[in-house]
Amino acid sequence: MTSAPDAAKGSAPVGIRVPIERRLPIGAEVHPGGTHFRVWAPRRRQVDVVFEETGRTESLLRTPDGYFEGLAAGIGGGARYRFRLDGEVTLPDPASRYQPDGPHGASEVIDPQSFRWTDGEWPGKPLAGQVIYEMHIGTFTQEGSWAAAAGSLPALADLGVTLLEVMPVGEFPGRFGWGYDGVNLFAPSRLYGRPDGFRAFVDRAHALGLGVVLDVVYNHLGPDGNYLREFSADYFTTRYATPWGESLHFDGDGSAPVREFFLANAAYWMDEFHLDGLRLDATHTVNDASEEHILAAVARRVRECAMGRATVVIAEDEPQRTSLLAPRAEGGWGMDGIWHDAFHHSARVAATGRREGYVRTFTGSAAELARNAAQYPTDGGRGHTGLVNFLQNHDQVSVLLPGGRRLHQLTSPGRWRSLTALLLLGPGTPLLFQGDEFAASTPFLYFADHLPELARLVREGRAAYLAQFASLADPAVQASLPDPADPETYRRSRLDNTERQRHGWAVRLHRDLLALRHDGAALDCGPQVAATTLSDHALALRVDRASGISTLMLVNLGTDLELAETGAGITAPPSDGGWSFRWSSDDMDYGGPGIPDAARRCSLLPGESALLFAAAQPRAARRSSPA
Repeated sequence: MTSAPDAAKGSAPVGIRVPIERRLPIGAEVHPGGTHFRVWAPRRRQVDVVFEETGRTESLLRTPDGYFEGLAAGIGGGARYRFRLDGEVTLPDPASRYQPDGPHGASEVIDPQSFRWTDGEWPGKPLAGQVIYEMHIGTFTQEGSWAAAAGSLPALADLGVTLLEVMPVGEFPGRFGWGYDGVNLFAPSRLYGRPDGFRAFVDRAHALGLGVVLDVVYNHLGPDGNYLREFSADYFTTRYATPWGESLHFDGDGSAPVREFFLANAAYWMDEFHLDGLRLDATHTVNDASEEHILAAVARRVRECAMGRATVVIAEDEPQRTSLLAPRAEGGWGMDGIWHDAFHHSARVAATGRREGYVRTFTGSAAELARNAAQYPTDGGRGHTGLVNFLQNHDQVSVLLPGGRRLHQLTSPGRWRSLTALLLLGPGTPLLFQGDEFAASTPFLYFADHLPELARLVREGRAAYLAQFASLADPAVQASLPDPADPETYRRSRLDNTERQRHGWAVRLHRDLLALRHDGAALDCGPQVAATTLSDHALALRVDRASGISTLMLVNLGTDLELAETGAGITAPPSDGGWSFRWSSDDMDYGGPGIPDAARRCSLLPGESALLFAAAQPRAARRSSPA
């Protein structure tokens, strides 16, 4: 049943509509002769388009299902407009393609056909084989723009990154923010440049062989600048709750246009920005009892819009339900990957020794690390590639690390290099957070520019959330927490890209590891990966491939270990020739102490180090290998 507030305030004539073939069911679209407008507003009896520059007004015709639509002759790209509802209130378009003055200002008509793409032969990107790099456009460079970010992409391509994951860019209020409180989901934030700046960024990435996925928030909207309720109360439901308040309405009566809104958003990014996929924020908080869950429908729509290009859809799912990777026919959502928090939590405890807050159940032991590194999503998953592993991401840097400090600043250099090797050569799809590759000294803090009262609530809520960590509950620490609304908090979070040169040892570490990964040295062969512990602090990963090559990686977060004394069969070479040394984290080129000869011979695993070996298998073993 449609909620009472959505009953139209009077009977408006449906009228005669001009047939228009639209790309998307909502928003302003430029067509020959003018711009076609369409908006869902079932609680309204009249909707007019008011053009800001001229004051011209065009009345839209109401359809039986509560949409208003019409063609404004002579209107093209660049025109600014608002919707006037029942002659009472004038608001921006809920599906605005650009908000040049922010979420409270007028919307702007955008003609995506005016951009000249050069990526016509781009094949897309599947998740398998990728190395993901998470970035926040506002802090990835000092300038904080699409153009500046595009200029830094060659360094990432040279490093070995293959897939960029851009934090949310849907328009949000204020001068800075993470993007997770967006309110205009179709409008790339004015803070980073115009929409064509985003297109140019994607076009440049594709020219360099880099895919681009966008982090989208389909679980809630921000509290400031969210005008959807003025168009229809049915955008929201009280039947569910989320950590951020009211839930979006994806099931039951009146939900079909809401579902259409979000499916159109997914299609929009794929079609008009040539994206390679989406990362779905906090999927466990998206409530939907429909036969096809809205996020399964989003994944399906992404594939449809790609028109044969390879795509990536990744879920951030706190319960880590690997069943979401299964096809819908098997009860899944058809996702390609899931953020693997367990790997992060285990590695973080191993690196720092700190067990508090939501990592208190993790031990950081070699057994736990081996289990999480070699975990395989057996219930319908797509292999190890379906688990996206990371040592840091935007949440973990700003929450678990006091003052936004990074992992290399909170552990020893040897442990950091060893865990980096486990991430980049181990099973799963690795994700780096911006600055990881050059051991950035700049923090990544939580920043959000809100009106004073909302800013106070955000600051207090943030402090209360961090208090679950015993060290962060200390009154002195609480008093020192950076104010999210302080522009200095935002400024401090910007990367200093001159550190790419000054911290060359860290760049070389990441570049060499990724070169090994792309050359086939990674232990990413699905269930054929064997993992075991060598001590309480050391583990071994091994895979025997059908190609006839075996790979062995040893990681030691403790003291020196004589391998001859471990008795672990996993380290035994597959042939009389023994293991061939490939790589060590102790290389002086990475700031390490140097590589002992015994380590090269695979008889010593030095403390706080990682080693990589390869060996050829006997021919008989090759024929029977399951890999």
